Amino acid sequence: MPAKRALVVRGGWDGHDPVATTDRYAKFLTEHDYAVTSSSTLDAYLDDLSGIDLIVQCWTMGTITDDQLSGLLAAVRAGTGFAGWHGGIVDAFRDRPGYHLLTGGQFIHHHKDFVSYVVHPVGEHQVVADVEPFEVHSEQYYLHADPGNEVLATTEFLPDPDRPEIGTPTMPVMWVRQHGAGRVFVTAIGHRMADLELPAVHETLTRGLLWATR
Repeated sequence: MPAKRALVVRGGWDGHDPVATTDRYAKFLTEHDYAVTSSSTLDAYLDDLSGIDLIVQCWTMGTITDDQLSGLLAAVRAGTGFAGWHGGIVDAFRDRPGYHLLTGGQFIHHHKDFVSYVVHPVGEHQVVADVEPFEVHSEQYYLHADPGNEVLATTEFLPDPDRPEIGTPTMPVMWVRQHGAGRVFVTAIGHRMADLELPAVHETLTRGLLWATR
């Protein structure tokens, strides 16, 4: 029998290709001895999640009911891991601060066009250990982030003529946090499949999935 159980929850705005991208990581988890099930409805959070070791969510924007959110939060507090990338985790359920307290961050803005930016790993956490700085050509997220996050990578936000008031702050790109007994892993990279196929992105994301697992 597989050693671990993972639930993939995917949907919302389809511009982030939730099916193909989550299929990529469902395959990775299956190869690492996880039994993986997928759901295209947030009603998955109403089920008994006590036997789920990891939830991977790719659900951009959308709405979540009180009961669905309560089910998700209770599962993570009890020890189920929670992980995801880009808008599928930090641009979901914009009107739900309780969800934002789970993820530790919320998307606010990105440049009108793709930009090339450098990601700088920080510290010695196993997710980023021995990973060198790398470049991404895609959306660069400006985020509001919880100061309690353990930041694993940062970037210098590039000037945006449409939002000059933002300036050029150092922006978190990747972090981990605890929510009760559960571990949470977030990376802001992953607008498109090509982003996820970058070796450093794939390496850190897969490490993050394994780390977040109960």
